[in-house]
Amino acid sequence: MVYAYGIGEVPISIVSDPEDPERLQHTIRLAGRVTTAMLRWRVGDVVGVRGPYGVGWPVAAARGRHVVIVTGGLGCAPVVGVIDYIFRRRDYYGDLHILHGVKTPRDLLYRDRFAAWRAAPRTRVYLTTDRPDRTWRDRVGVVTELFDELDVEPSAVAFICGPDVMMHHAVRVLRGKGIAERAIYLSLERHMQCGVGLCGHCQIGPFFGCKDGPVFQYAEVKHWLGAPGA
Repeated sequence: MVYAYGIGEVPISIVSDPEDPERLQHTIRLAGRVTTAMLRWRVGDVVGVRGPYGVGWPVAAARGRHVVIVTGGLGCAPVVGVIDYIFRRRDYYGDLHILHGVKTPRDLLYRDRFAAWRAAPRTRVYLTTDRPDRTWRDRVGVVTELFDELDVEPSAVAFICGPDVMMHHAVRVLRGKGIAERAIYLSLERHMQCGVGLCGHCQIGPFFGCKDGPVFQYAEVKHWLGAPGA
């Protein structure tokens, strides 16, 4: 929870290595009065921080296995940390597949990182956009259309973050490839305020996104997710 003094507080995903306690790195999107104030921050300004709270990606459970990461839109921000984490410990993980879809090429964050990931061994990067321009060289369409290029063993682990409708379709396709429900993890981004499960704004069935999540095992929450398009 990151606080701009005198203005307010917002939940922001940590994208730095969790084993580096001296550094917290965030990607902040300009979206309201609090993040507008953050945009004016300079080196030396005082920043309020609570936490970290909640449950992150199960990087330990994924060791020794192939990893599939699926993101849509700005959903790539919460997975940047886990991708970098895997690369810093590359020998502990199998093949890495990164599937990412954006509305327009301008929405593609971390261009340099995607290029570096694509050039790395045992790594495949799949990109797509709904509205290509003349500079676009990758696929056209929604991110789930990239799955026809994905060849992965059923023993793989999948991390998914993005719009709910995308995650529904991604789970369906991954299950069709034999990946178990308990090997699929979703980051359920809900409106959070308190960060400790008291206000109820981020409640998902019996769970709270800020305390029990935002990362959930699909098997835990599948009955509490709305149907696609609902």
